[in-house]
Amino acid sequence: MVALNTLTPAAARKSIRARLSSECGAELIEFALVFPLLLMVVLGIVDFGFLFQRMEVVTNAAREGARIAVLPGYATADVTARVTNYVQSGGVPTTGTNPVISVTNVSIPTGAGGPNLTGKRVQVTYTHSYIFIGPIAGWFGGSFTSVPVSAVSIMRDELASAGAGS
Repeated sequence: MVALNTLTPAAARKSIRARLSSECGAELIEFALVFPLLLMVVLGIVDFGFLFQRMEVVTNAAREGARIAVLPGYATADVTARVTNYVQSGGVPTTGTNPVISVTNVSIPTGAGGPNLTGKRVQVTYTHSYIFIGPIAGWFGGSFTSVPVSAVSIMRDELASAGAGS
């Protein structure tokens, strides 16, 4: 009986050299080296997409709050409720302390010696926590945990401007 896998020592050395000089599997090793970096870039894009979405929602919520604040018959509690409702409707997760909403009275100068108008300033601050980048950066000693997103909107009082034109 003849063995099928019998190689002479010279043929075995030649076969080992051929396998060692072969490039089979090089693509797999290169992919294994590049994939984590590619994954970080994609997850970073997703994370910053969430950040920009939250920036848009917070900006619009401040505008909505200022609009409610300047209308007659609405109180600060109504403004806070409207802003919180807008933020929640925008798909932004909220907590008892996030977002922070402040409403203040302001004087808006008209310039060139004209009278100052009264208005309301609504500031909405939301603390955005990174979903992917923060935990991954923590593995390497980074501190990408959260970033405050703040928006301010100022509008003149409707009642005061209606009275000024009469």
